[in-house]
Amino acid sequence: MTAPVALLSVSPAFADTKPAAQTEQKPSISELRKAVKEARQAYRAAVAAEKALQQEFDATTDPSHPLMVAVAEAKKAADDAAAAKTTADAAVTAAEAKLAEANAGEDADAKTAAEEALTDAKAAATEAAAAKTAADAKVTAAETARDDNRVAIARKIDKAQDDVKTALAAKQAAEKALADAKDEAGEPGDPEEPTDPECSDVAALAPSVSGLPSKIAAGSTVDFRLRLSNNTGRTLDEVLPFVAVGAVDKSDKDISGKLHLKSKQNGQWKSVPQDDFAGAFNDVKAGAHVDLPLRLSIDRSAPAGYGATLAIGTYGNKDETCGTGDLGVYEFTINPVGAGNSTTPAGEGNKPKPQGSASPVANSGSGNGSTDGSLAHTGSSSALPTIGLAGGAAVVLGAGAVYVVRRRKAEANS
Repeated sequence: MTAPVALLSVSPAFADTKPAAQTEQKPSISELRKAVKEARQAYRAAVAAEKALQQEFDATTDPSHPLMVAVAEAKKAADDAAAAKTTADAAVTAAEAKLAEANAGEDADAKTAAEEALTDAKAAATEAAAAKTAADAKVTAAETARDDNRVAIARKIDKAQDDVKTALAAKQAAEKALADAKDEAGEPGDPEEPTDPECSDVAALAPSVSGLPSKIAAGSTVDFRLRLSNNTGRTLDEVLPFVAVGAVDKSDKDISGKLHLKSKQNGQWKSVPQDDFAGAFNDVKAGAHVDLPLRLSIDRSAPAGYGATLAIGTYGNKDETCGTGDLGVYEFTINPVGAGNSTTPAGEGNKPKPQGSASPVANSGSGNGSTDGSLAHTGSSSALPTIGLAGGAAVVLGAGAVYVVRRRKAEANS
């Protein structure tokens, strides 16, 4: 079987400079048609492989997934151990009170019994504390195994996406070679060779985050904005922002559950789902940008640690063209309650830069801004049959956020 790349390695200009015997080695239209078929099959296989990995990743968030079950069981055991420790500590306190009462009296036997009871209570409390420590360690191990599995799949997805790009480039090259050869021979195009809907691999939808501090105290809420700038050179029928936050404490334990992200859509603050987009904008003009208001709240119980916000935009059009933009990563530190927030922006490149003749901010329901790139009702996507190619993006970002902050912690401790 002749590989498509080998067939395309002979250029017509070079072949024309060779003797007739050599020009006869130029791939025939039949051979080029076969190369196109093979390239298309390879492209579809690459897309299918990426989709399978996305589904595998999505499955890791299901409560019935073995690693999720392990985490849930470990947390229940840890809760039981914590309750047992609380009971044991209370028993020590009660035994100490009994001993103090016995010491105030003259009954030697009561004193002895109280001392023995206190000794037993302290031994039980020590055992309960050790059990709690062991249970907490099992929670950390279960969460780490779950997160490591997600990160491993996310890395495979990243490679699969590269494979899709490579296969797409090979397919397009094969189709062009065939079209050029048929045009040179004066043959019409083949009706059995439809053009497959494809997503652009050109990252022309640029994200930029502003207003997110580099240090955020537990128990506080901060408002910031995600800007997506349309550098595609055309009006985009719909733009979907994906945003995720993640965090770990200083012991490397995932504390993402203590971070809560909302976006302002049509005048209302709505929680950003882990597996869906954070909003939707319609009719974003070329050179314009859209802004999405975001709000991050951190529980008061959150320990000091490291956090990250990851953002990316996808777009789709009624003609079934679509694409995904650059990935924005913005890291921040989580400080204890009352420590205050920094005025320094998180990450780098947070200040939005003008993109062409950028229009005013899209209307977010506050009554300000232009309807150039109007905010759509969440869940619309009716015009985007190809936007499913971005499915699961936010989930991948969530795992990516945890990976980023763990890497940052490792670098800080090195």
